[in-house]
Amino acid sequence: MDPGTYPIRRLVENPGNVLDRGRWPADLPLVAQILATGLDLGPATILVGENGSGKSTLVEAIALAYGLSPEGGSTGARHSTRPTESVLAQHLQLVRNAGATRRGYFLRAETMHGFFTYLENNPGVQDAAFHDMSHGESFLELAVSRFRGRGLWVLDEPESALSFSGCLSLLAILKELLAEGNSQVVMSTHSPLLAALPGAQILEAGSWGLRERAWEDLDLITNWRNFLDSPQRYLRHI
Repeated sequence: MDPGTYPIRRLVENPGNVLDRGRWPADLPLVAQILATGLDLGPATILVGENGSGKSTLVEAIALAYGLSPEGGSTGARHSTRPTESVLAQHLQLVRNAGATRRGYFLRAETMHGFFTYLENNPGVQDAAFHDMSHGESFLELAVSRFRGRGLWVLDEPESALSFSGCLSLLAILKELLAEGNSQVVMSTHSPLLAALPGAQILEAGSWGLRERAWEDLDLITNWRNFLDSPQRYLRHI
């Protein structure tokens, strides 16, 4: 892919609005690393790591710095129930590729119920009755209807809404978008299926900050393989 066609090529700290290093979330290792050295982004970036590692905080900050709604939606969405986002977006600077699209969409499973009500009250031409669907069906329907053409597609732990087959369906949508060119995917996940997005850079978050890993070398994959090989070995200790 032409390196100048997708929206964001790098994250750096905003030199005009430096974040106090003693303040959360600057004390998260991955955030400290990005503030210190920046982070290059390719067409697809997958963030994995334990709860509390900061991957969702980073994904949220990228979405907000891009101009997307914190509770989901596009740059035009104005839905907000209870602001809980971190200040990180205010301290990030997105280095954009010249001439790239400014379209995008943010999907986060934890806020979908309220966001569907927002869409119901502000319907688009082809909006489905999202509240009449299951959580997973509505999530996929929204992805199909909104993730089209060029754009930055940001997803925060979408597997919480999806079954095994639902994750595969979402992978197919994202794979097709990336194959068309001019689009970019940034996603945090605990799912080994979604982490396998073809061609994606996988970044593992932890006490070390961020490190690039191959899919098969991820702690996430090792842990799932060990559990599936011998679930009783794990269950005896809980």
